[in-house]
Amino acid sequence: MNHRIIAALAASSVGLLFATGCRPVGEAAGSATHTVVTGHEGGAYKPKNSDKYALENQDRFVAMDYRVQRSVTPTALQALPMPDGRLEVVANIRNRIERRIQVQIQCVFKDANGFSTGDETPWQDLILTESSQETVRFQSLNDKAKTYTIRVREAH
Repeated sequence: MNHRIIAALAASSVGLLFATGCRPVGEAAGSATHTVVTGHEGGAYKPKNSDKYALENQDRFVAMDYRVQRSVTPTALQALPMPDGRLEVVANIRNRIERRIQVQIQCVFKDANGFSTGDETPWQDLILTESSQETVRFQSLNDKAKTYTIRVREAH
């Protein structure tokens, strides 16, 4: 008799496990207050906006905010290899507006694949008078740098 009770309990437990436990991938279980999503049908998700906000991976000069984008532009960018293998970057930066502005500028040195070498110059202040142009120079600290991105942001 005990064996029959144990067998009946085991059978009902297995049935209860399958009735309430696992759901097919991609199916949601919910109530009035909680919803549980159990997965994504078909595997992993693709990243969103992976190319949309990737200017620093493509361009040599990027403005970090809207006001800098309106007021500052590069007129010339040049990368010069130095005799010891390091990279020197020279940039002519122009003030496009009719008032004096102060921005901060930085250079991120990258390897041949476009990844940072860990060599970033500190942010430095750049004061541009009305419609003027200034030349800014950066030098990498090691010979790993093959390319670069110059970043400009508002000075606070």
